[in-house]
Amino acid sequence: MRTFDKKVWPEYFDALVSGKKKFDLRLNKEDINEGDVLFLREWDPKAKEYTGRQMEKKVTYALVAKIDDLFWPEQEIKEKGLRILSLE
Repeated sequence: MRTFDKKVWPEYFDALVSGKKKFDLRLNKEDINEGDVLFLREWDPKAKEYTGRQMEKKVTYALVAKIDDLFWPEQEIKEKGLRILSLE
């Protein structure tokens, strides 16, 4: 198990605190896996500083996908983007 320190913008931090947001989307540059812990610190992008609010979340599932692995043509992804869905 490893711990990763991550910035989270206020609107996403609030959704995490309320329990509404149960996922996180990150660039796959640190090989974060199931069992690892994210130390999430709220970051104010306007003030360019941390707010002081923080939390820890355990990673329960990690999906790594590259453009070539996806089902849709790259041009459609560029035009429409991808939508990550949280399910209950």
